Amino acid sequence: MASPGKIRNRKPFSTTRSDSYDQDDEDHVHAVYQRPTARSAFEQALDTPKASAAVVGVLTALAFALRFYKINHPDQVVFDEVHFGKFASYYILRQYYFDVHPPFAKLLFGLAGWFVGFDGHFTFDNIGDSYTENHVPYVGMRALPAILGSLTIPIVYAIMKETGHSTVIAAFSACIVLFDNAHVAQSRLILLDATLIFFMSLTIYSYIRFRKLRYWEFSVEWWSWLIATGFFMACAWGSKVNGILTVLTIGVAVLIDLWDILDIKKGHTLEHFWKHFLARALGLIVVPFIIYLSFFYVHFAVLTYSGPGDSFMSPAFQETLIGNELLMHSQELHYYDVITMKHRDTKVFLHSHPDRYPLQYDDGRISSQGQQVTGYGYEDANNHWQIIPTKALPEAGRGRVVQHEDTIQLLHMNTQTLLLTHDVASPLMPTNQEFTTWPKDDHSRHNDTLFYLDLIDGNAGDAWKSKSGHFRLIHVPTKVSMWTHTKQLPEWAFKQQEINGNKNAMEKSATWYVDEIVSTDGNNIDLAEINTPNEPKKLGFFRKFGELQLLMLQHNAGLTASHPYASSPINWPFLISGISFWTENDTQKQIYLIGNAVGWAICVIFIAIYVGIIGADVVARRRDIEAIPEHIRNRLWNSAGFFLLIWAVHYLPFFLMSRQLFIHHYLPSHLASALLAGSVLNFILSDTINFPISVAGRRTHMRPSEFADLGAKGPVVVGVFAVIMFAVFVFMAPLTFGTPGLDGDAVNSKRLLSSWTLHFAAKNT
Repeated sequence: MASPGKIRNRKPFSTTRSDSYDQDDEDHVHAVYQRPTARSAFEQALDTPKASAAVVGVLTALAFALRFYKINHPDQVVFDEVHFGKFASYYILRQYYFDVHPPFAKLLFGLAGWFVGFDGHFTFDNIGDSYTENHVPYVGMRALPAILGSLTIPIVYAIMKETGHSTVIAAFSACIVLFDNAHVAQSRLILLDATLIFFMSLTIYSYIRFRKLRYWEFSVEWWSWLIATGFFMACAWGSKVNGILTVLTIGVAVLIDLWDILDIKKGHTLEHFWKHFLARALGLIVVPFIIYLSFFYVHFAVLTYSGPGDSFMSPAFQETLIGNELLMHSQELHYYDVITMKHRDTKVFLHSHPDRYPLQYDDGRISSQGQQVTGYGYEDANNHWQIIPTKALPEAGRGRVVQHEDTIQLLHMNTQTLLLTHDVASPLMPTNQEFTTWPKDDHSRHNDTLFYLDLIDGNAGDAWKSKSGHFRLIHVPTKVSMWTHTKQLPEWAFKQQEINGNKNAMEKSATWYVDEIVSTDGNNIDLAEINTPNEPKKLGFFRKFGELQLLMLQHNAGLTASHPYASSPINWPFLISGISFWTENDTQKQIYLIGNAVGWAICVIFIAIYVGIIGADVVARRRDIEAIPEHIRNRLWNSAGFFLLIWAVHYLPFFLMSRQLFIHHYLPSHLASALLAGSVLNFILSDTINFPISVAGRRTHMRPSEFADLGAKGPVVVGVFAVIMFAVFVFMAPLTFGTPGLDGDAVNSKRLLSSWTLHFAAKNT
């Protein structure tokens, strides 16, 4: 019980604000009023601090036991360990890589690998590659997600306690996650989801603690939990790309909160509103963004050497990496150099040969019958072009350096003809212009052979360079850009790739680069004899950050290829299908990612019950029927409603995505549904839920120690649910841990739904 002095020093309760989280002020009013309780002695005993600590201790110990059980099995690369283990090795070797996910969780894996002595030389190339044979300390790396996955359980428990639920209900929600096969399987491997879910849980917990201090606004503790929310939110965002949904969840909750503060009927001034707005902007926008930026700063600082991710980045970015080909072999181009040019995306050479376009195409269109210009995928003498100046050059010797915005001609060496395009339809795309060539001694079409050199991100005076000097070649008279696409020309062009003029001069895919300087004066040259810059160049952090963010978004959206274990979001809550992580044919062992059928069914049913209760209450209130007391409604709309918001924001956006999706994308929503299930069970079992107390005619709040009266049935119901979920977990354990091996009939017995694509099943089913 708090002293009277402590109460007087606290800011008085507002009588106008709604209860977002009941039981949020520990001892206010309780110091002057002690409400007797009808709760069972056993339940009261559970809610004492010592008993609660014992319960959370047992739950946490079980979480560690289940997630570390045989964590060394299998001693082979499993599922996406081929990616995230590889990325850890790149950090240790400091070689640049590219991935669609932010770097924070992968940095942690790299740190864990370094800490346990991994040298980074194992490449994680294939599922099934042996760790033991290659002396990889993989257990230490798997321990990181196992620890975070285990610590998620006490956080779930704490979230329920902080939102005013009893020990019994908090243990129920924690058990749904504790005994879930999918959460256990995902957190025993070198994968990102355990890290994401851990920091998502901490974000939820911190935000609840922050909101509970709304009557002590701008205090040190209030600021601490606000900043903590922003910090953990950034960690979730930085762990995996869909961590942005955690940011969106908090954003929606904050907007609702600010909308309430803006209400003048509740006595809030605009000055008061703006103070809250700026505080949240600092704690939940500025701080998280700085933390998020810091992950990329470390990422770039560690990955300083050339690696497999170079080719995704711009030439300017690549030249910042030690040992990069562009840095080592990029050379300035001079007039009269003979070069080969490649299309950046399709990697074909700009090519020409003496054969001509046919007089008439299959669709009846007439061509120019000019010399064919095509894209060719192999090195060939017909890929050689000479850079011809269009103005007199004052410099002697090798010729002046070719610069950005110069107008040039390109001479095809083998046929001594100049590259040309004109207003004639191309063979495969009538909307685009045909590319051909013209004899260099015939000046009648001089203007049609002029091209404008547009260096990507170039500035006036910048030199055109081989390898790094990506460019667009724009036709001066018609303003089309030299472009190609993957569709092949017919047999008359030897099924080579069409080159044509794209009327969108700034088309991004109309980008080329000089692959090789063949000669300077008709003789082959050795690039090693030319002075090459070995010092990496500098590029600003924000430019590198912006470039990488754009590429991450583009490539994440582009993950649309089919996958045998991809699934639609509508299937996830019902466990229609899982993912085969790993198989071993000799012993018929397998790891199949699937959730605990009972736990997931409870969550789905309780979500439906919650929506039904809220819907019925809304309809009843429209008819002026108060079916649910106000204090209970506050809990349902605010605490349980917040959990529903978390579930929905982490789930519904996937319906809008066209990329590959898997059941593990649902795990954050499943955790939220476990929280909601606890709140709904509390409502179902409770006869009394946190009755408010009136002191001097004013509505007040209860102590957190005074929980809903679940009666004797509460612990019994929760205990039965926990035993059943544990039994199902044990039943599915061979598919979760990958041991022991099962014969065909045993595999069939584990297949609770026919849609589960399990390996080694008996053929007669």
